[in-house]
Amino acid sequence: MAPMVHGLEAEYFGRIKFVFLDASDPATADFQRALGFAVQPEFYLLDGAGTVLYRWFGYVQEADFRAVFDQQLGQ
Repeated sequence: MAPMVHGLEAEYFGRIKFVFLDASDPATADFQRALGFAVQPEFYLLDGAGTVLYRWFGYVQEADFRAVFDQQLGQ
């Protein structure tokens, strides 16, 4: 999934900030708990205040990401 997600990151650059967390990194444990992290891969779309708007589990189709991103961007 990484190539697809990195492609979306490039496409939405400047409109959506992508942050990648290593689930096995103890430095991210507090953030993982705050999000309710459960499985890998797991994806979140947060607003500017840090509120989770959408959450995806496991494999996600590119079109599913695009639909939500575009909806949130008002496109």
